[in-house]
Amino acid sequence: MSEDIEILLEPPIAGDEADTLVGSLERQRRIFAWKCEGLDAAGLSARLAPSALTVGGMLKHLALVEAEYFTLRLLGEDPGPPWNTVDWEAEPDWDWRSAAEHTPEELYALWHAEVTRSRANIRKALTDGGPGGLVAYTTRTGESPSLRRLLIDIVEEYARHVGQVDLIRESIDGRVGEDPPEDYSPF
Repeated sequence: MSEDIEILLEPPIAGDEADTLVGSLERQRRIFAWKCEGLDAAGLSARLAPSALTVGGMLKHLALVEAEYFTLRLLGEDPGPPWNTVDWEAEPDWDWRSAAEHTPEELYALWHAEVTRSRANIRKALTDGGPGGLVAYTTRTGESPSLRRLLIDIVEEYARHVGQVDLIRESIDGRVGEDPPEDYSPF
């Protein structure tokens, strides 16, 4: 995997497997960041009826997904607060609901911090075992997925939420488009 994978705007046209998988994830992260960019508290809490989804909720949810997949599942490490302080059985939608308790700056910072940590963890895992390397997590049936599978799952997760945030953002201020400007950099 190349060292510059983090700054790719999209996956390479004919790259290796790792660059293509991580480039696809980076593209989805970048589009998501652009769609969320600059929203204030009102924008982050805007909803489209009848859905309860908000952009703020998606930011916090995707921060959780980054921590769960690329810290806990990938490496078997405790993701730390706030994720390990929640009673998930009592509050299964805590990430979505509690986003309203945070300022925009806190939500953006939380998501950025988890993406940064995920990038480092993915780099480490690719160095140690490549995309086919098995992760620390085991399923109920005792199987361990590969890093490749985690990357595909997260690309799918981001793609789903990019579509949702796209609709909400358009309703807020009319921002539309599939791709951010070429010079856009979220971090």
